[in-house]
Amino acid sequence: MRRRITAALLAAAVASLSACTAAPVTVSSDALTGLGSESVHVGIAYDSAGRGDKSFNDAAGAGLDRAKKELLVGATEVTTKSEDDEGRVAALRELVRAGSNPVIAVGFLYAGAIGTVAKENPGTLFAIIDDDSVQAKNVVSLLFSEEQGSYLVGVAAGLATESGRVGFVGGVDVPLIHKFEAGYTAGVHSVDPDIRVTARYLSKPPDFSGFGSPDKGRAAAAALLDGGADVVYSAAGGSGQGALEAVAAVPGAWAIGVDSDQYAGAAGAVKERILTSMLKRVDNGVFQEIQAFIKGDRAGGAKRYDLKVDGVGYATSNAAIEPYADGLERARYRILSGAVQVPSS
Repeated sequence: MRRRITAALLAAAVASLSACTAAPVTVSSDALTGLGSESVHVGIAYDSAGRGDKSFNDAAGAGLDRAKKELLVGATEVTTKSEDDEGRVAALRELVRAGSNPVIAVGFLYAGAIGTVAKENPGTLFAIIDDDSVQAKNVVSLLFSEEQGSYLVGVAAGLATESGRVGFVGGVDVPLIHKFEAGYTAGVHSVDPDIRVTARYLSKPPDFSGFGSPDKGRAAAAALLDGGADVVYSAAGGSGQGALEAVAAVPGAWAIGVDSDQYAGAAGAVKERILTSMLKRVDNGVFQEIQAFIKGDRAGGAKRYDLKVDGVGYATSNAAIEPYADGLERARYRILSGAVQVPSS
């Protein structure tokens, strides 16, 4: 009797399984069931430049877009409405109210706001890009080795310059942007220590307008060009668009973009004068953090994205970079091997 009951139960189970597999299941783009029946809804808070800056924010947005497509997560995106902590706190609280978990803040200026809102919401994981000052169990810092990528585009600048003078435009005079300048200068001088590198910063704290003022970027780049520079690298967020335009107006000069492949998003005459861009793979950082969350990694701490993990690099979209490819690759291998330790200040 027991054998007959067992056989009957087995047959019923097989029939049930067949019925389940016969009908395909469609998963909504607003939910992902990577952990049982849990839905994952990501929140991302951009700085005041927002999406469309063709630089830092767009790189973060690209990582979110990839996660929506490949991981089927839902998402809410906000841009801070003011340049103070109050506005950033409001943006993060809006994401929490929308049911977002994890919540990702784009830029070190969110540090104070993250500290406040993470304490209010211990059950939510917060990630912040470019800052490791907030020590909490539910806050993870996504950090990048900008100096390594900047070293590589510095090599490109050193190889491409004909005047022996190159320039650097920094958005705001802060330690983060000093890393870009230090790596760039070291890369230039690895080609020829006699090449002159001149730097200009657009603002100093507490004034952070240097990240969102194309007019300031244009004026700073124009001054560098007037001083004899024929290659200008800008690490200035949205202000960099003005720097690119200033370079494009000078025959024979080259611009170097930052964060995203700015050649790919530029138009007309500006596009052709972008020799390369320092790629800061914020897209990879955002995507991988969402992926880790889905897999159950809910811990705070810090994660670093360097050259070894494709966290930084350089763009090859413009064929004009090809004559310098061998030099760039040799520099990349020297960093990877440890033969070159790139300075960060």
